Amino acid sequence: MKTTTNDRSRLLKLASKCLKYFLIVIFGFAIAYIMSMSFGILHIAAMLLPLVGSWFLRVGILLLCLLAVAVISESVR
Repeated sequence: MKTTTNDRSRLLKLASKCLKYFLIVIFGFAIAYIMSMSFGILHIAAMLLPLVGSWFLRVGILLLCLLAVAVISESVR
């Protein structure tokens, strides 16, 4: 039985790093949206929101699938 604590797979490291940066980007877009509301240029943000929202949804689903594959492969190992 393995008892090492720092033996994670590359796939799990990749999935967690991608998820971290994805959440940072979402947080940045939320701040930019709030700033655009305060400066009164909400029409530009409202125009870009459906496009950016659909991309966030697709990338989020892809990252969740990658994370699920990483967790399953780590548990099988």
